[in-house]
Amino acid sequence: MFRIVIFLILVGLAAAGSAWVAEQTGDVVLNWGPWRIAMTLPVFVLALGLTIAACVALWNLISALLRAPGRIRKAHRARRHQRGRHAITHGLLAIGHGDSTAARQHADTAKRLAGDDPLTLLLHAQAAQLEGDRDGARRAFRAMAERQDTRLLGLRGLFIEAQRADDAYAAVMIADEALRLAPNATWASHAVLGFRCAEADWDGALSILDGNYTAGMIDKPTYRRQRGVLLTARALALETGDRDLSRTSAMDAVKLAPTLVPAAVLAAKFESEAHQVRRAMKIIEAAWAACPHPDLADAYAHVRLGDSARQRLARVENLAARTPGHVEGALAVARAAIDAAEFGRAREALAPFTEDPTQRVAMLIAELERTEHGDAGKAREWALRAVRARHDPAWTADGYVSDRWQPISPVTGRLDAFQWQTPVASLPSERSSVIESSAFAEAVLAPPARTAVAEAAVAPPREPAPEPVVITPAVQDNEPPRPAAAAEPEQAEKLVEAVDKPVDKPVDIPVDTAEDSRLIEATAVAAEPAPPLQAAGPAEAESEPETQAEPDAVAAKPAETAATAPTPLFRTRNDLARPAETPIQAIVPIMRPPDDPGVDDDDQPRDEFAEQLAPKAQAGGWRGFWSRFGG
Repeated sequence: MFRIVIFLILVGLAAAGSAWVAEQTGDVVLNWGPWRIAMTLPVFVLALGLTIAACVALWNLISALLRAPGRIRKAHRARRHQRGRHAITHGLLAIGHGDSTAARQHADTAKRLAGDDPLTLLLHAQAAQLEGDRDGARRAFRAMAERQDTRLLGLRGLFIEAQRADDAYAAVMIADEALRLAPNATWASHAVLGFRCAEADWDGALSILDGNYTAGMIDKPTYRRQRGVLLTARALALETGDRDLSRTSAMDAVKLAPTLVPAAVLAAKFESEAHQVRRAMKIIEAAWAACPHPDLADAYAHVRLGDSARQRLARVENLAARTPGHVEGALAVARAAIDAAEFGRAREALAPFTEDPTQRVAMLIAELERTEHGDAGKAREWALRAVRARHDPAWTADGYVSDRWQPISPVTGRLDAFQWQTPVASLPSERSSVIESSAFAEAVLAPPARTAVAEAAVAPPREPAPEPVVITPAVQDNEPPRPAAAAEPEQAEKLVEAVDKPVDKPVDIPVDTAEDSRLIEATAVAAEPAPPLQAAGPAEAESEPETQAEPDAVAAKPAETAATAPTPLFRTRNDLARPAETPIQAIVPIMRPPDDPGVDDDDQPRDEFAEQLAPKAQAGGWRGFWSRFGG
């Protein structure tokens, strides 16, 4: 709205000025040598305006011509840069979805079009890493490290490549250089801090931790905890060397991290040596409430030098009462009770954990049996149970189990990684419930029930048994015996006797062939109490399985039925599946009507050799009809 008002004001002023000029009288005369020009004032003002406009237009034209080459170069450079950025974008996308070939092509294009762009170097390095070209990636990152704007990114890439090459010293030197350039670089500070801890340079690690806290990379609780861990590590390292600095470090660590078990144990030891028993007990009690540990219980038991075993037992019972029902308290009480020869108190403390004992519980019970009763058998039994028992808690960090506390993880180098917990490999699982199947699952998975005759008919031939088979007396089988071979007359006679005649006692018959084995198995199965069946004729044996006859009629004359049944010449192999029936192809008429377009042969199976050898196919429609008559 304001702009419209200003525009209207300017238009009004221009109109007023034009009107004023038009109202003026008089002439304007220009004399230049022989030339004389006379005009009125309005004409003079109009001619002056046109002259000024022409001069401005001419100046602009000349300036545009002078600046045209620069503008052309600039536009060409902008187009190349835009194409290079397009290649960089698509190259990074190709790296994202793992297409190394496309990433390399886009990287080459970006280098040709936008070689000075920092993202071009990054694309080359990422493409080389994706292809597994370590040397190419290091060259690209080294080129980035030489530039001022990409130096930190290049150092980061060189650090990663040094880690992949297992060159720890090169990685630490690169991280130290990056830390000097950017004190707030998290990856560099973590790398240097882990290296200082691995080299047991606790003073350097403390200085780096202080720098991280000053730069705002960690919060105050984390800083206090990690500083307490580093002070504890320094105190443990100097315990046998500089005891004064070790004591100071341990006391500072307890103030910063009161629940840290190694710091509490070491500080309580120093306080106990200085005859500050109450302070030592308070330090241990504070740490025990957060994390019950056997080292805390042992330090609490021996906090006052020269106490008897019963006094240590009373003190440990007081400590265990602070965490009722905890297994560490029960173990500490049992240990002190065994030392004090209070075996009943030890059994009472371990009683709640005997149903599912851990290894330490089982070993304490074994020691209790051996010490109290001298029962080596019981002690050996509990020792064997300890072998198969659950594991006790241990110092664990990133899947690594250690028998002592460490300030950093040996797997990842992470500070304050060890925790007092049960290892993952020894945790109970639900695997047994998966292995044990329910009654419903067993019923579903059970094979279908089959009758004795069906089993005898469809059972596959078995391998010859090396030992003789004992045949029990049985009724005559519905399957007649096969004719014996000429080379085995004695064995054939034994098989016929075993099948046709009941015997008073078992008969041992050696089995030499798979067919004999099948026949004997069918005879043995028929001995079970089952309803008799009618013998099948030759035609029924080839087409369908035997059908069950009426039990009363067959039971009346079992011998006659078997005697009158003719011996089939061939028997059906029920263990072999019938071949699938081939469908009958549709019949194609030889003569077709003139308007028949023909049959599409694309749906039929093709034979390349037949197509090559056969003559050209006959056309359909009226051409095919005409060709049949020689047209």
